[in-house]
Amino acid sequence: MEKLKMHSPDFTKENIARLAELFPNCVTESQANDGTVMKAIDFDLLRQELSDHIVDGSRERYQLTWPGKREALLAASAPIAKTLRPDRKQSVSFDETSNIFIEGDNLEALKLLQETYLNKIKMIYIDPPYNTGHDFIYSDSFAESVSDYLDNSRQVDEVGNRLVSNPEANGRFHSDWLSMIYPRLKLARNLLRDDGVVFISIDDNEFENLRKICDELFGEENFVGVIAWKNKYGAGAKTRTFIEVHEYIVCYSRTQISDIQSPLSDEQIDKYSQNKDEKFAERGGYVTQPLMTNSLDDRASLQYDIEHDGDVITPRKQWVWSKERLLESIERNEVVFKKKKNGEYSVRAKVYLKDEAGSMRKGKPLSLISGPYNQEGTQEVAELLGNSVFSFPKPVSLIKSLFAYVVNGNESNDGIYLDFFAGSCTSAHAILSLNAMDGGRRRFIAIQLPEDCPKSSVAFKKGYSTIAEIGMERIRRAGQKLKEEAGLPCQDLDIGFRVLKVDTSNMKDVYYNPDSLDKDDLFDHIENIKENRTPEDLLFQVLLDWGVDLSLPIAREEIDGKTVFFVDENALAACFDKGVSEDLVKQLAARKPLRVVFRDAGFADDSVKINVEQIFKLMSPDTEVKAI
Repeated sequence: MEKLKMHSPDFTKENIARLAELFPNCVTESQANDGTVMKAIDFDLLRQELSDHIVDGSRERYQLTWPGKREALLAASAPIAKTLRPDRKQSVSFDETSNIFIEGDNLEALKLLQETYLNKIKMIYIDPPYNTGHDFIYSDSFAESVSDYLDNSRQVDEVGNRLVSNPEANGRFHSDWLSMIYPRLKLARNLLRDDGVVFISIDDNEFENLRKICDELFGEENFVGVIAWKNKYGAGAKTRTFIEVHEYIVCYSRTQISDIQSPLSDEQIDKYSQNKDEKFAERGGYVTQPLMTNSLDDRASLQYDIEHDGDVITPRKQWVWSKERLLESIERNEVVFKKKKNGEYSVRAKVYLKDEAGSMRKGKPLSLISGPYNQEGTQEVAELLGNSVFSFPKPVSLIKSLFAYVVNGNESNDGIYLDFFAGSCTSAHAILSLNAMDGGRRRFIAIQLPEDCPKSSVAFKKGYSTIAEIGMERIRRAGQKLKEEAGLPCQDLDIGFRVLKVDTSNMKDVYYNPDSLDKDDLFDHIENIKENRTPEDLLFQVLLDWGVDLSLPIAREEIDGKTVFFVDENALAACFDKGVSEDLVKQLAARKPLRVVFRDAGFADDSVKINVEQIFKLMSPDTEVKAI
C-alpha cells in the first residue's frame, strides 16, 4: 500500500520529469550545495532542442564528465599517510608465501602499492559493485577508520546499522558510481605491465560508462574486447522488458598488444575430437586449415606445383607454406588431400588439439560464452564455507579461463595477479587452482574492505564478522583442499598468504610536520614512532617506502643482542632496536646489503649515529643507508 506524501508537491522535480519525457537527452546530473547529486536539465541542450538554428553555448568537445569528476581526479592523486601492518595471526605460512591479502579500502591500498608494484602486475580481474540500487558505494576519505567514514558519509545510522548509499529510490545516480570507480582504475593502470591486461565484470547499469572511463584512462586503442557471458540458465533476473541472463567482461590492455589467445571452449574442443588420428592418438584429434590462399604477394617460393596420387596440384594463387615445409608435413601424414568433382584438390593441414609436448592448443577468445553459470560459483563457496555465506560469487572456472589468456605469445605460468574487489576471493582460489594444475608460480594480491556482515546474515551467525574474513577463510580451505586432492605432486604448492592491513602511519604526526611542533612539547616528541607499533610494522612501511616486493622472504637474526631483519637474504637489512652499537653497524656492513635502515633514535650515542655512513662507505660503498 502506498503512503501519503504528507508534504506539498516538489514542482521542480515534477517539471524535470515532464521535460525528461519530451527530451530525455537533456536530463543530466548536478551537485547541490550540500554535495548531494540530483537530476537536472542541461539548458544548452534544451535550448537547442527548441531552436531551428545553432544556439550559442559552452564549447562542444568529446568527453565523459559528471558532477564530482574533479574530486575523483583529486582522490586518485591525493597523498595519504597510511601504511600496511602485517597480521601474522590471520596469515598462512607468513614467512614462506608469495601471496598477499590486504584488508582495507582498495583506493588507499592501491596508493600504497604504487611504488612497489609499478609496471609489475600481469593481469587484473575485478568484480566491482554494479550500481543496481542495492550495492555498497565506497566513500573515499583518507583520514578516517572504516567505521568513521561509513558514519561521516551517511552510510550507517545512529546505531551503527549500514545504509545503502546509492539506493534505487535515488535513481541510481551514475555520478556516485563513476566517482568511485574512476580513481581506482586510474591507479590500477599504473600497476600493469606493458603487456598487462585488466578484466572488469559489469552489467547493463554501468556498461556504457565503464567503456567510456576505460577509453579515457587506458586509451581507445588499448580496448581488447568485450565478452558477453551467459551466466544464468533460462530463468534470469526479470525486468520490465527482457529477462537478463548475461553480464559483460570488459578487457583493456596497458599498451597496444599484438596478439591475445585463450583456452579453447568445450565447443571448440569437440570439433577436434571429431577427427581422430590413430598414429597420433595422444594428441587428441585435429581440425584442418587450408594450405592454399587466394592472396598473392609475388613470392616465388610459395608458387610451385606438387604431386599427389599421380596428379599435379597447382595452387589457385599460392601456398601458405614453403615447398620444403609442405613436403615434410605430407611425409609426416599431417596434410589432408580431398579431390573435388571438378578435379581440383582441397589441401588442408592437420591442426592437433595438443602439441608434441602435450600442451593444449589455444585460440582466439570468443566474444560470447555460455557458462559457467552463477550456480557453480555459489556451489563452490557452499562446499567450502556452507550455504548462503556469500551471495553471487563468480565461478572459479570463469576466472581461471581469463587468467589463462596468453598475451603477445608470453605463455608463462608465473606473474602477479591482482583483484582489488576481492569479495569471497574467487580470484585467489583460481590462482591456487591453476598452479595446482600446471605447477605454476603465479602469485596473487587480493584487496578487500572489512565491510561488516549484517548481524542477521548466515555469514555472521557462522562467525564471520566481515567480508574480508570470509575471503581469507575461503583461501585457507580452498588451498588445503587443492593440496589434498592433488597429492604428492602438489606438496610444494604455495597455498599461504600474508595478511597486511591498511592503517595509519607508524610515524607520529611530527614526523611529517616538524614545523608544527610546539617547543613546550619538545621532549615528548624525541621518539617519532607511535608507541603501539612493532619492529615488523616498521619493516613493512620501509618496504613500501623503498618499493621492495612485499612478498619477499624475511629472516630474523640476533646480532650483538639486537634483532635484525634480512629481506630476501641481502636485499635489505633493518634494525629498529635501541642501543645500536658501532660493532653491530660494522657486522652489518661486512654483509654488504643493498639497503640498510635503522631507527633514527636507536643508536647507542651520537658518535655511532655520526659514524654509520662512514663505516658503510669504507666497508660497503654500494649500500644505501637510511633511518626512520
